Amino acid sequence: MKNNKAHCAVDYAFQRIGGKYKGRILWVLREGVLRYGELNRAVIGITPKMLTQTLKELEADELIVRKVYLEVPPKVEYSLTDTGKELIPLISHLRSWGEKQMSAN
Repeated sequence: MKNNKAHCAVDYAFQRIGGKYKGRILWVLREGVLRYGELNRAVIGITPKMLTQTLKELEADELIVRKVYLEVPPKVEYSLTDTGKELIPLISHLRSWGEKQMSAN
């Protein structure tokens, strides 16, 4: 994201959280720390490749933290940063709006 120039604050925000899976991953992580497999099960329809790519993007944008434990088998956990946690109320509002629109159709 850091290489793309945003034209306004809204553009900047959507560059960081836009896309098919970023909001869903952030929403799932609102409840706490999850391992890769737990995220893969929680985000319906995402491929392992796309999950890995999206997690790397969210980590690069400092919205999530990836913690690696040096053990066998390897253990990796993901959690929200403080910046990521700031997005949860906004995602909650978007979720409410989406539910209302879906029920109207």
